[in-house]
Amino acid sequence: MIKRLRIWIKEMNLTQQLLSLVFVTVTVFALFFFVYLADTINSFVEKEMFSILHRTQDAVVSRYQEEDADFSDLSMLTDSIVTNLVIDMKMELDENKVIVNMKGNYMYDEQTIKDIVVDCLFADPLVNNERIYQRDEIHVMYTLKPINEQYLCISLLNDNYRNEYRNTLLNSVINLSFIVVGTLFIILMIWVTTVIHPLNQIRNYIEKLRNDEKAELKIDRRDEIGEVADALVEMHEELQHQARIKDEMVQNISHDLKTPIATIKSYAESIKDGIYPYDSLEKSVDVIIEHAGRLEKKVYSLLVLNKMGYLQDSAPEGKTLNMADVINKVILSMQVVKQDINITTVLKPVNFHGEEEPWRIVVENLLDNAIRYAASEIVITLNEDELEISNDGPLMSDERLKKLFRPYEKGTDGKFGLGLSIVYRVVTTYGYKVEAENTENGVLFRIRRLKSQDRKNIKK
Repeated sequence: MIKRLRIWIKEMNLTQQLLSLVFVTVTVFALFFFVYLADTINSFVEKEMFSILHRTQDAVVSRYQEEDADFSDLSMLTDSIVTNLVIDMKMELDENKVIVNMKGNYMYDEQTIKDIVVDCLFADPLVNNERIYQRDEIHVMYTLKPINEQYLCISLLNDNYRNEYRNTLLNSVINLSFIVVGTLFIILMIWVTTVIHPLNQIRNYIEKLRNDEKAELKIDRRDEIGEVADALVEMHEELQHQARIKDEMVQNISHDLKTPIATIKSYAESIKDGIYPYDSLEKSVDVIIEHAGRLEKKVYSLLVLNKMGYLQDSAPEGKTLNMADVINKVILSMQVVKQDINITTVLKPVNFHGEEEPWRIVVENLLDNAIRYAASEIVITLNEDELEISNDGPLMSDERLKKLFRPYEKGTDGKFGLGLSIVYRVVTTYGYKVEAENTENGVLFRIRRLKSQDRKNIKK
């Protein structure tokens, strides 16, 4: 049953859900009103009626006590809706015990008066002074209170007044409830409209983007819907920016690949014709080998970038390797590139998760970047689940630091490179995070191990 209800709710749109919520709220309120509130009103009305009886009766008793039982016409003391009877307790039962009858607006038949008087003669007014008389359709509420040892005051309230009072109170509550519910319903419908309209705008905006149409989204809100709209616009602008950069990147890569291919082709054709473009056969072949190496390096970088992109979704477990050994191998192969740069290492025997070749590419790219910009020194520090490579080169702008690891971004020299993109792909694939920051003396690159929850967030 609960499962079907959940499926039914999921199939409804937001407007239907909100209207259903309003309907359920009104239904619950109506049930609450008729089941609980009606009984509460009845109890309240009954207490209020007895309160009127006591108030009127106390005034009559107090006045008679002051007059020393001088029973004259004191009808001005009684409430118009209350009938007061004063009976002589010493008279015989068959005599007319009602010696004073201060009548209100409601009349009572002789049998009713007689029955109530008889009932009061056997009642203890100090124990039970609130009573209800019922006979056929007659319903009378009355109270009794002794004036002195001889006289007893009985105050009666007809059921017609009680019904009128109850109906008036009930109608007032119902009218107030309808006004409140109606006002809340109108407010809720206005609110629903203000929610549905921007959501429809967002949906139309996404539909146009999907169909590659020109689209604008302007929602002036400061709540979560406004934040979602702003995020969509920013995402679209960022995707457009990335698309432009990617197109430019493809053109530059095509150009970079075209140059060594053209050189290799022209040199090979010249050698085939017996012409040595670069002095001798050996030197000309060396040029071919050099450009083939450049071409191989670029193609390999593209393959690594693509491979790590595929692996990123499957979260490979891979192996563990001694990161200090990897760093030492990279330093050994690259320290001759720029011998005037001093490379200082503080390496602990720490194992990193992943395969050796991708991690070697990461260290090579970071070290190559550090060598390119360092003035005189590079420091490599390896601690538990953390690798830092710093150089004393020029600082980077905050904007540059934010976009440093984005694919297809230009470097400070205006050229495109895949090095840091590959670093980002490898690091995130193996559950680490790479970041860069300015220090007092230069720029620091840090790779650190992420916790399980952080890795899930990165993937999202």
